Amino acid sequence: MPSTFSRTELLFGAPAMEVLARSRVAVFGIGGVGGYTAEALVRGGIGALDLIDDDKVCLTNINRQIYATRKTVGQYKVEAAAERIAQLNPDIKLTLHKVFYTPETADQFDFGQYDYIVDAIDTVSGKLTLAERAQTAGTPIISCMGAGNKADPTALEVADLYQTSVCPLARVMRHELRRRGVRALKVVYSKEPPIPPADAARECTRHRQIPGSNSFVPPAAGLILAGEVIKDLIRAGGAWRE
Repeated sequence: MPSTFSRTELLFGAPAMEVLARSRVAVFGIGGVGGYTAEALVRGGIGALDLIDDDKVCLTNINRQIYATRKTVGQYKVEAAAERIAQLNPDIKLTLHKVFYTPETADQFDFGQYDYIVDAIDTVSGKLTLAERAQTAGTPIISCMGAGNKADPTALEVADLYQTSVCPLARVMRHELRRRGVRALKVVYSKEPPIPPADAARECTRHRQIPGSNSFVPPAAGLILAGEVIKDLIRAGGAWRE
């Protein structure tokens, strides 16, 4: 009988789908990048998902965030995501955290309970702490470098942080994580030089300076993140088809 994941099973096989169904993934940041990551993980057969974000949907999110619509403006992003996810896979175990991840809130999370962590947040301090905590827990992590102020989705690459170039955020992360003893970090990044944004007033987030963005680079980065998570989990579970 056909099922939600029949077509994925044709590609990866039943053992791989069993690995994914018993995997728990945490996605930190449910914006332009992380929203598409979460969506692809749900559609890919992940059995348990934690969504971490304290922001509410803003009108200016609609140009690039999958959970942002006219209907969801004003809702917490994690709640808007949960409504849509319930329509995709009502059996998934979903845990919502209305938390802005920082070094000060890091103790709220036990990374040992996750099979994989996705870093799709935008603050350097939070990203550094995620990488450190993941290393301490021995939990695989993949981190997205800057997707704002970019216009070429084909420039996105997967690499170790210490093999990256051009990306200003990756440069800062390399310097700081080397000082903290984190010697490897899988990342999605772009060698496209950032496009300086036109002057604009601060929008609806209070946490950071607003970059320019579009409907195709952040989603592309998010889908790449999800693909790496799914493939890595299947390989780690010994179910990858050669």
